[in-house]
Amino acid sequence: MATLALAGCGGSGEGDSDSAADDERRAAAGVSGNQPEGAEAFVTSQADAVRLAHQATFGPSEALVVDIRSKGAKAWIVNQLGLSVSRYKLGGDNSPDKNTSTTDFCQLPDQIKNPNCWRDYLSSEPLLWDFYRNAVRNNDQLRQRVALALNQLLVISNVDVDGTYGLRQFYNNVMIGALGNYRDLLRQVAVSPMMGEYLNHVNNDQAAPNENFARELLQLFTIGPCKLNNDGTLVGGQCVATYDNERVRSYAYALTGWTYPPGGADRWGCWPEGANCHYLYGDMVPAGGTLRDTRARKLLSDVLVPAGATAPKALDKVLDSLMGHPNIGPFVGKHLIQQLVTSNPTPEYVARVTKAFNSGTYDGIGTGKRGDLSATVAAVLLDKEARTETPTNKAGRLREPAQLFTGVIRAIGGDTDGNALGWWQGENMSQHIFRSPTVFNYYPQDFPLSGSKLIGPAFGIHNASTALNRLNYLTMLFDWNGADPQKDVPGAVGTKLNYEAWVADASDPAKLVDRMSKLVLGQPLPEPARGKVIEAVEHYDDKNSPGEWRKKRVQRAGWLVMSAPQYQIIR
Repeated sequence: MATLALAGCGGSGEGDSDSAADDERRAAAGVSGNQPEGAEAFVTSQADAVRLAHQATFGPSEALVVDIRSKGAKAWIVNQLGLSVSRYKLGGDNSPDKNTSTTDFCQLPDQIKNPNCWRDYLSSEPLLWDFYRNAVRNNDQLRQRVALALNQLLVISNVDVDGTYGLRQFYNNVMIGALGNYRDLLRQVAVSPMMGEYLNHVNNDQAAPNENFARELLQLFTIGPCKLNNDGTLVGGQCVATYDNERVRSYAYALTGWTYPPGGADRWGCWPEGANCHYLYGDMVPAGGTLRDTRARKLLSDVLVPAGATAPKALDKVLDSLMGHPNIGPFVGKHLIQQLVTSNPTPEYVARVTKAFNSGTYDGIGTGKRGDLSATVAAVLLDKEARTETPTNKAGRLREPAQLFTGVIRAIGGDTDGNALGWWQGENMSQHIFRSPTVFNYYPQDFPLSGSKLIGPAFGIHNASTALNRLNYLTMLFDWNGADPQKDVPGAVGTKLNYEAWVADASDPAKLVDRMSKLVLGQPLPEPARGKVIEAVEHYDDKNSPGEWRKKRVQRAGWLVMSAPQYQIIR
């Protein structure tokens, strides 16, 4: 990673004045001039604004960078917290679960003529369209980025479960809860019928409860398998088990007795006894009959589920035990740091974020309630390790494919309907949104970076093939005129770039390349790469590209700058 990373991203000083107008803007956003805990002095340099855009959004645009520079990092974050929430809207309704015919829904007379029945009613593809449209177009960038990070922690996948309307509700709930409280989000996930199906939690029977959800709730969603210090390091320097199989079984028993929300229908009736028919809209509800285990169960954090507890009461106790566990702050906090800022945070950085998670507040942001995600995210993004102008050679993370897809479009200008970024580009780069291969996400969170002692999670899906496909994606956009709209995609616009904002600078290759580099790197490309890129851009002129040399210059500059290692590694 060190060989690919940017070094010494110092700002030019341009626009760094701490003027009265800046003070007024901060005051209007409820932000003082005091530096955040653990942060360096208030900065609005080009480099820092671009860095924050890469960390907290789906990529910088020139307008976004101006906005961050005019507000400063904290005020921009505070403003983001109050923006309207993007939603997933596309796709079919609950009709498949209202079907009482013996004929499968997609074979019914009114659907058999629809070649896209599975796509529209059962797949996550309509949500993927909304995901990329929202990421490129909408203003609530911070919420969307945090939601993606949480979707890679609280995993469900259309690889194993289907039902478009149910998936839509699950991911909308994550979007809504992304900057709320982690306890509330955990509860929403626990009662989701989609999670109930994905990890065998729905209709779980006290006679022999399935342990999948209980195990992953502990291992992946909240506290992890090893005891942690507040700074994320292992207690005693080695893995001391956080729980054993007996404790997993206690959680599995405590979480029995939930069934589908009411509303589904089936010609053959509902099964098992006391359960509702398959239905994915709303929260799971307590089941009747004998599914619920009512014996006392001992949980972690000295929490006891009392004998006779109802399913909702037992769930409250489960959440008490997890939110009260010392691991949850460093476990969740480190995940957010790795997703948003750097794969290898120092223990001190993790400890500061843990403090914000535990206290529920950070420099005036947050409710003061343990698990506040707004405070935690603010701590992640405003920490001195995130905001430093001189990141170390251990800092940074590999740009994930989804962030490459959106980043180029947002930087150059253009639009997407998302259709080319799933089964085509997403599959090519092993990150098809909403279709992670397992509950462990697209890649291991502790993936070792070859040739070093560092980890690089996203390098788990980075190999010779996917690396070449990154360049192929740029070729599709810049050389093939993108992807054309498909008639069967609602609101289709394809995936295309618009060069209008750049052609005016095409007469001066150095100006064009530097402007583009400052937007996506925060500074000009280092030499000798800068000179080589300018030389390649100069090749296009009215003689060898009559009538379109300006556009060709922008295209070549874009391809070369966006393929540079300094862009692929976010620092």
